[in-house]
Amino acid sequence: MIGTAEMAEVEEEVYVFPASYAQRRLWFADRMEPGSPLYNIPVAWRLRGPLGRLGQGALDGALNGIAGRHEALRTTFEVEEGETAEPVQVVHPHRPRRCPLADLSGLPAGRREAEARRALTAEAGRPFDLARGPLFRTLLLRLAPDDHAFLANFHHAVADGRSLAVFARELGTLYAGSPLPDLPIQYADFTLWQRDRVGETPEILAQLAWWRERLADAPPVQELPFAGPRPAVRHRLHRLGAAQTHPLPAAPALEALGRREGATPFVALLAAFQALLFRLTPFSGRTDVVVGTPIDNRAGEETEGLIGLFVNTLALRTDLGGDPTFRGLLARVRAVALEASAHQDRPFERLVEELRPQRDLDHDPVVQVVFGLQEGTGGLCLAGLEVEPLEVHHGRVKLDLAVSVERGTGARVDYDIHLFDSASAARLLEAFAALVEGAAASPDAPLSALPVLGEGARHQVLAEWNDTGVNSEPGAVHHGFEAWADRAPDAPALVSESGTVSYAELDARANRLARHLISLGVRPESKVAVVMRHSPERVVALLAVLKAGGAYVSLDPGDPDERRAMVLADCGAVVVMGPHPPAPSPGPPESPSPGEGETCIVVSGFGVRGGA
Repeated sequence: MIGTAEMAEVEEEVYVFPASYAQRRLWFADRMEPGSPLYNIPVAWRLRGPLGRLGQGALDGALNGIAGRHEALRTTFEVEEGETAEPVQVVHPHRPRRCPLADLSGLPAGRREAEARRALTAEAGRPFDLARGPLFRTLLLRLAPDDHAFLANFHHAVADGRSLAVFARELGTLYAGSPLPDLPIQYADFTLWQRDRVGETPEILAQLAWWRERLADAPPVQELPFAGPRPAVRHRLHRLGAAQTHPLPAAPALEALGRREGATPFVALLAAFQALLFRLTPFSGRTDVVVGTPIDNRAGEETEGLIGLFVNTLALRTDLGGDPTFRGLLARVRAVALEASAHQDRPFERLVEELRPQRDLDHDPVVQVVFGLQEGTGGLCLAGLEVEPLEVHHGRVKLDLAVSVERGTGARVDYDIHLFDSASAARLLEAFAALVEGAAASPDAPLSALPVLGEGARHQVLAEWNDTGVNSEPGAVHHGFEAWADRAPDAPALVSESGTVSYAELDARANRLARHLISLGVRPESKVAVVMRHSPERVVALLAVLKAGGAYVSLDPGDPDERRAMVLADCGAVVVMGPHPPAPSPGPPESPSPGEGETCIVVSGFGVRGGA
C-alpha cells in the first residue's frame, strides 16, 4: 500500500520531504509561541540494578541503535523556499551520542529524591528547537551505583503515544544485545502516501461533506462540569496544566457489558464519559456532547513498528436526548464511533481548515475535550534491571480537559488549571468512577438515574452538609456577605465577561442602591420585583433589596409580558427593577396596573433612575 519514497538529496545523507498535515499544524503552533513545552512528550522510568555488563555503554548503544533506525528521530524542520512558507522535514545523518548523565549520588540521602524530581521535571519542560534539533533527548540520573532514573523526551512532531511503545520495546531488545529486523519504510514514506491519499478525490470530498453535516450547529465550546469561568484573555498555547489519577474498579465490568452489546471497551467507556458530561451540565440547554478522541492512523503493517506522528483526531458528537438507558446509549455511541471511523481519512487539521469554525484564542476549534483508552507504553524491560515507571509532567496541557483510562490502572485527567483546581478535578474523576460502576450494575436504568456522586462528594452532601449538630450563628444572608467583605475586601466576589468585582466594590454598590430603594419607600417586608437576567447587576440588585429590608421577587425577562404582569399584580411589588419597565397589566381599563401609584425604577448597568 505504501511504496518506498523517492528522496530528494540535498547533500550527503541529508534529505528533504514535505511535512505531514499534523506536523504542519505543530510547526505553525511553534511559530506562534516559540519555545513552548506544550508539545513535549516525556516518559521516565526508575532503574534499579547494574546497568548491564558494559555499564552506561549498553544503554547508549541501544539509544543510538534506535536513533539510527528511525529517521523521525533525526528530523528537523525548515521553511520551504517560495511564497507558501510551508514547513518541510529535513532528515539528518545519524551521529552517535552519549546519554547525558547527572550524578546525584553525592548528595545527602534526603535531597536526592527531591533533586531527581526537579531535574526530571526541568528536562520534561525544556523546549525543543524545531529548526535546530535534536527533537529527541534523553537524561540519566544516578542516585546510587545501582539506582538510576532515566527519561526520554520527544517532541510531538516526531512521535506519538504508540511511538512510546515502539521505543520501549526496541530499547529493551537492543539493550539485551539482540538484533532488530530492518524497517521496511520510514516516516517520510507515510507522509508522501498521506499527501497522495487525502487529495481532492471523490471519496475524500464525500468524507468532508459527511463531517460538515455531522458537525453542523455543534456547540462552539463544550460545557465542562466543575469548571470555573474562562479567563477573559488567555492564549490556548499558554495553558498551565496539572494531572490527577483515580482508580476505576468497575471498568472491567463495564467493558464486559460493552462486549455483550457488540461494543468495544473504548466505546463502553466513552459512553460513560459522555453521559457524565451530559449529567453534570444540566443547564447547558443542549442534548449533544462533542468529545474528541485520538486514533492511531497508521496505514498498514509497514507502519506498525515506526516512531513518528501518525495520530489523528476524531470529533465524536453524540445525542443523549430522551433520557435513554445506558444500554441504549451504548448503541448510539457505537454507531457514532463506527461512522466516524469510516470517515477518518481526512486529517483533523485539514478538516478544521475547511469547516472554518469560529476561532478564539481562549479555546481550540471544534474539540476542547478529549477521551482515550490507553494500553500503556507496553512496559520497559531491561535485562537484569528492576524497572518502574515514573510520573513526570511538563506543566502544560493541550486542551481544556483530557481524560484517559489505562487498562488495569485507572482514570487520569489532565486539566487546565485556569479552569479547574485540584479539588474539582478530583470530583470529576470520582463522579466518573461512580457512573461507570452504576452503569455496569444497572445498564437498563435511564441516564438520569445513574449515580454521579463519588464517595467523597456523597459523604459531603449526606453527612457534612446535613450535620444538624453543627452550631451556626443565625443571621441574614447579606450580613454574612458584609462580614466577608470586611475580612477580604480585595478578594474577587464576581467574575464575568465584563471583568472582576471585589467584595468591597460589590458591597459599596449594593449599599448605594439600597439607600435609593429606601428613599423610594422600600421598608421591611416590602416586595421588590427584580426582572433581570444573570449578571453582576442582578447580584447588586438582590443584595440591595435585602439590605433595604425588603424581599425580592425574581422574574425572568424572557417570560411573556402577560405572565410577568400577572406575577407583579399578585405579589404587590412596590418597586420593580429591570432593564425595561414592566408591561402593563392586561385586563379592562379600570384594572390597576402592577404597582400603580408606586415608583418603578430601571437599573441600567450599575446606574439607577426613577420613573413614574
